[in-house]
Amino acid sequence: MLDQSRTPYFDALLDYVEKGTISFHCPGHKHGKGIHKKLRDKVGLQGLAFDLTEVLGLDDLHQPQGVIKEAQQLASEAYGADRSYFLINGSTSGVQSAMLGVLNHGDKIIMPRNAHRSAVSALIITGAIPAYMIPEYDYELFIDHNVTVDTVREALDKHPDAKALFLVSPTYYGVAADLKSIVDLVHSKGKIIIVDEAWGPHLHFHPHLPISAVDAGADIIINSTHKLIGGLSQGAMLHLKGDRVNVARLESSLRFFMSTSPSCLILASLDVARMQMATEGTELLTQTIEIAEYGREEINNIENVSCFGREIIGRPGVFDLDPTKLTINFGYTGYSGHEINQILRYKYGIQVELTDVFNILALVTIGNTFEEVKKLVDAIRDIVKNNKRNICNKSLLEQLEERIGKKFELPDWPEQKLTPREAFIASSEEIPVEKAAGRICAELITPYPPGIPIICPGEVITKEIIDYIRLEIQTGGHIQGLADSLFSTVRVVK
Repeated sequence: MLDQSRTPYFDALLDYVEKGTISFHCPGHKHGKGIHKKLRDKVGLQGLAFDLTEVLGLDDLHQPQGVIKEAQQLASEAYGADRSYFLINGSTSGVQSAMLGVLNHGDKIIMPRNAHRSAVSALIITGAIPAYMIPEYDYELFIDHNVTVDTVREALDKHPDAKALFLVSPTYYGVAADLKSIVDLVHSKGKIIIVDEAWGPHLHFHPHLPISAVDAGADIIINSTHKLIGGLSQGAMLHLKGDRVNVARLESSLRFFMSTSPSCLILASLDVARMQMATEGTELLTQTIEIAEYGREEINNIENVSCFGREIIGRPGVFDLDPTKLTINFGYTGYSGHEINQILRYKYGIQVELTDVFNILALVTIGNTFEEVKKLVDAIRDIVKNNKRNICNKSLLEQLEERIGKKFELPDWPEQKLTPREAFIASSEEIPVEKAAGRICAELITPYPPGIPIICPGEVITKEIIDYIRLEIQTGGHIQGLADSLFSTVRVVK
């Protein structure tokens, strides 16, 4: 057993800074002295001094032999993995590295269609062929959940030539798949399973949270340390378990997707975040869960507003739930989730994580307090109490259906005609949106957050998809990947 109270990388960085070493190396601001006072006065020289990249004594992220190797070994033990790797380009780099580390050009990988855009970009990079699984859609909440064990079994039977299976659990909204059953099923077929567990860096450290992908026995697991625990932005980890993955190739792939000038501050935050979870995680997460459940209960007492909890476990695609996620539905207030986000931000000084047409998502983490959650609840109660939007007493759904002249539904997942790589590198042209239905998309069009593509390169654009993108924009959503931000044109394969 290793001493999980140790922070070898942070200690080495602290020693370098405190000794006042004279710098003739990157970065150019030299411990903050060269940064303009506008930034320096706000951040402070003490903090800026830690903004370093690799120097003697701070090891090499791409070939660790010293303190980074020690810190990663501590992380692997803390998470129950066989190997762990620090990522400084976010979980996106972990997903891309995992897929490049496992797949060759032309290999087939089974994956849910609601995977993050990072997985689709990895398909473009690798030239792998996706065999999509359709996640379970919740017609009451208007969100996608996870894939079921039966869906995975059918996909494995239909695509026996697939080399690997990619899974996302938990989803952005905190819904977990039946990971243990799926992992066992995939392994029984002799295949590798990669789990995008970006939203689960905390799961291993509390018994009342869904099982972690490492504990379920997945082969490659990607965690976003910065998302829900104490890592700095862009800090993430990749964990490896078992002997099904070629370690040398995976490590080579990691070098493809990470900067050759890694941020020492991000690396130090990963080291300390691991220590914090290993030594205090259960206690901190117990408090976090209690605060989140208080918020959920209070929100559900507000008229026309709801926040689902463990009562949805058992619905298709819902095996378990992370209670620290508060998905708050405003469909019966007349406001869209995007509009509520604007009101909370600019009237109440509250910023939430994600919005969609009907919901907002508030993340409650170890960094939140009871008082902050109470302010969120009070703000929502105040918005609903002073609601001037819903004079007609019609739900947002009814108003949307009147506007579009038909029943509201998310568009069907589009048909795939080319692989993402084939479409991405093909000759393309911009055409008016009105003429785009039936054409093959050359763009990756994604509401962000959550970063799940509405349409990927290689898929056929439909009128329903065009209408839905317009609806997202009209209700205040933000769309990434459009050739034209006004969505008057779209890029298609020539």
